[in-house]
Amino acid sequence: MDIDESALRERLGRLTLDQKVHLLTGDGFWTLRPVPEIGLRRITMSDGPSGIRGTRWDERDTSLLFPSPTALAATWDPELAERIGRLNGAQARERGVHVQLAPTVNLHRTPLGGRHFENYSEDPLLTARIGAAFVRGVQSAGVAATVKHFVGNDSETSRMSYDARIADEALRELYLRPFEEAVKAGVWAVMAAYNGVNGAPMTENRPLLTDVLKRRWGFDGVVVSDWTAVRSTEESANAGMDLEMPGLPTSPWRDKLVQAVRDGRVAEELIDDKVLRVLRLAARVGALEGFPEPPPATTPADARAQLRDAAARAAVLLRNDGVLPLAAPRRLALIGPNAVRFSAQGGGSAHVNPEHVVSPVEGLRRALGDGTELTVHPGVHPHERLAPMPLDLVTDPETGEPGVRLEFLDAEGAVLGSELRLAAHFVFLGGPPRGTAQIVVRAQMTPAEDGVHAFAITGTGDFELRVDGTATAVALAPGHGDPAEALMRPPEHRVRAELAAGRPVTVELRHARAPRRFATVFGLGYREPRLPEDDELAAAVAAARDADAAVVVVGTNDDVESEGFDRTSLALPGRQDELVSAVAAANPRTVVVVNAGAPVLMPWRDEVAAILWAWLPGQEGGDAIADVLTGAAEPGGRLPTTFPASDDGVLSPVPAADGTLDYAEGTAIGYRHYAPDQIAYPFGHGLGYTTWEYGPVTVAGGVAEVTVRNTGGRFGRETVQLYAVSDGTARRLAGFAVAEAAPGESVTLRIELDERVRSAAEDVDITPTRTDIG
Repeated sequence: MDIDESALRERLGRLTLDQKVHLLTGDGFWTLRPVPEIGLRRITMSDGPSGIRGTRWDERDTSLLFPSPTALAATWDPELAERIGRLNGAQARERGVHVQLAPTVNLHRTPLGGRHFENYSEDPLLTARIGAAFVRGVQSAGVAATVKHFVGNDSETSRMSYDARIADEALRELYLRPFEEAVKAGVWAVMAAYNGVNGAPMTENRPLLTDVLKRRWGFDGVVVSDWTAVRSTEESANAGMDLEMPGLPTSPWRDKLVQAVRDGRVAEELIDDKVLRVLRLAARVGALEGFPEPPPATTPADARAQLRDAAARAAVLLRNDGVLPLAAPRRLALIGPNAVRFSAQGGGSAHVNPEHVVSPVEGLRRALGDGTELTVHPGVHPHERLAPMPLDLVTDPETGEPGVRLEFLDAEGAVLGSELRLAAHFVFLGGPPRGTAQIVVRAQMTPAEDGVHAFAITGTGDFELRVDGTATAVALAPGHGDPAEALMRPPEHRVRAELAAGRPVTVELRHARAPRRFATVFGLGYREPRLPEDDELAAAVAAARDADAAVVVVGTNDDVESEGFDRTSLALPGRQDELVSAVAAANPRTVVVVNAGAPVLMPWRDEVAAILWAWLPGQEGGDAIADVLTGAAEPGGRLPTTFPASDDGVLSPVPAADGTLDYAEGTAIGYRHYAPDQIAYPFGHGLGYTTWEYGPVTVAGGVAEVTVRNTGGRFGRETVQLYAVSDGTARRLAGFAVAEAAPGESVTLRIELDERVRSAAEDVDITPTRTDIG
């Protein structure tokens, strides 16, 4: 989009110094200040790696929940990534969002990274091509994409303070590469990370922000801070930061930056450049009068079908002895904790509120129909925290409608506001309504079962929970970790009550809010009476023994995979490994579906008939899993990251005691890092339901050409991967493309090789993915 730069400068010339500087700090948690006298409207931002949440973090503002970014990378399909980007852009336009805070293009340096699911891949080329395609898609809808987090933000432990020590070669060839490709694709915003790199915080890192990003790469967009990442005035302003977010409750810029300019510590010409970048962004997204509006963009009617298809294309078939696709079994045992408490997304700023999430139970019941008897057992209970109170058990005590009554009280106990809410977990970014001293949740609950029911208070502050007249008071304090961890995984206190089925009881939770906090998070958790875990496991094994086949859905949850903290082990939480082995021993036709965003250990991988890796597949995940299990869809995914066989040799995400995180491995991450005997499933691996034959590869003019033929009996999808090999051993991904073909059909692919491979004049060899069925 061509921008009339002289018109931007004319608007700039009409602003005072105070107006210019105040434009460079957020005017709210998600917004920038409007300036009506120059035609600048308010610009709104939203988190967005897995969908457009908007400015409210609650169930009243639902949006599409996309497959996790790692799942999108598993498709190895830039064209699909661009379509998903366009769909994100349409969602943003409908919600009045101008800037989407996505994609996240940090690398999978270690599978222990807590935000692994939010990033694409361990490989810089795959990350770069998927990320750049996503950027093009979002911005085609007139919405700014924001690549983040620039740079070296590959761990969550102490992420706001650690200093990543990265050698020049690794920084250039690995970690900067996806950002550079996004700039080449025309991205309109880049987010600077919390951490430091090679001695300087990223918001004060002039060599990377100004010398590399702006001068060498020619980036003409806005450099926005991660939220509260700017902690200095002239140091960050002179380094190349353009926009400080959110600016609340205090700001190191605003009036302090005005004074720094007047004192000569920051040049006004530098401020002008920053403001021009903000005005350029406004013109691009349709927030500056006198500039063309972006073309209309609306969410298509088949959006849910697109998400279902993307989730199926991302699913990776790791193992199959012929049991898949399932031939309509007469009796199927569906087992596992993630079968009944499905993980559609990870925790943190990527979280959105979908209208509905399709569970594996729903998906398989629809796919198999009435001809299959489906039994469901969780088997084990690995979740550390209780799920929010289910709405089918509660009603508003005032209206009798499904939901809870949420009230905001002032210091004298007067009601400031009251509303019906269809949720039991609440997030108020920027805090609740002004003057709120206490928040009250009231509901009438009708238990479905006799027995001991568990309730949980979650949040920070002083609470009182009353269940059927019995009161429990507790004060919950945050931990000493990342503020995001307190936001996503607040303290929990459990209360148990003996209740009778069918007899309504009152439930009331009172929360005294700490007024100094910019965000308030609290909720009411619940768990119905249940069998002891040993008995539940035995019941699951008995069901598997009596079934024609067993599908075991295991995985992680947002207790394990989330912004704010890293994992300490790749092991599945709880007794899930024990469950899989016991079920496999009871039924040789055991299929394991792994519902996780990042690698887990699978010590039972040779004991089961098949393994389908389903990722965190978004709101349509249950139907997509059923599509692949029954053969209605091809398992189209290939691993975008290496799956280690054990924790041994896995790079640590934890900084040293002095706050430094040494990337001593250099460029040897991912498939360049592990020895063959350390790998359970290699980068690029994935099976299918058909077989393929490769013809010879020819390379000319930086383009490789290869013909592949579907030699099986059904339609298939193959990902052709080319690797550059030097010194006979060292290899790197050089190019890739997706082929789709009917039985007997041949497809010729022209694959553009990575320009860095071409310039290095390395030999190119081909490594086909395994697509045999056995």
